[in-house]
Amino acid sequence: MDSLKAEPYKIKMVTPIYKSTRIQREIWLKEAKYNLFNLKSKEVYIDLLSDSGTGAMSEKQWAAMMLGDESYAGASSYFELKNVIKNIFGFDYVLPTHQGRGAENVLFSNLVQAGDIVPGNSYFDTTKCHIQMRKGEPIDCTLDEAFDTESLCKFKGNLDLNKLNTVVSKDSAKIKMIVLTITNNTIGGQPVSMQNIKNVSEFCRECIFY
Repeated sequence: MDSLKAEPYKIKMVTPIYKSTRIQREIWLKEAKYNLFNLKSKEVYIDLLSDSGTGAMSEKQWAAMMLGDESYAGASSYFELKNVIKNIFGFDYVLPTHQGRGAENVLFSNLVQAGDIVPGNSYFDTTKCHIQMRKGEPIDCTLDEAFDTESLCKFKGNLDLNKLNTVVSKDSAKIKMIVLTITNNTIGGQPVSMQNIKNVSEFCRECIFY
């Protein structure tokens, strides 16, 4: 067994949080009508609702914020982002948005039409909402193991190709896109394997978007 090693970084800042009692939490949950979105952030000791804003930034990330070019047009920061995306994904066109739900609004308003079917792996709430707002039908094709808390499956976020094939065999003409969320927040941030990504891509090229 490998010996434990210290983390290779220093923590420069900590944010104090309030540790509530069980009685307090029961009262707050009841007042919120058991809807987590009605809770105040100060009432939550361990936030499992989102991974947004839960990680600390490195000194280089903080420094980059001070060096960032916020010019109204032609900002150098944009071109740095564009070049990185081009190198990683090969995309020629990049449209930055302020957050994921903003990107969903732009994307789905162009790709999803009334009656379309959008298969995916456990949609985030805003993703599902944006599809339904365009009168599309999101269909969950997540692995069954994702909902089994005792399963030791390493990639519970994977999209089930058998379920996807069932959806496609019924009406492939209504499918304009597949949503593959990585990592899968809705089921607890479960990972999606690289092999699953490749398999879904190959399936789409052969059976849907050929």
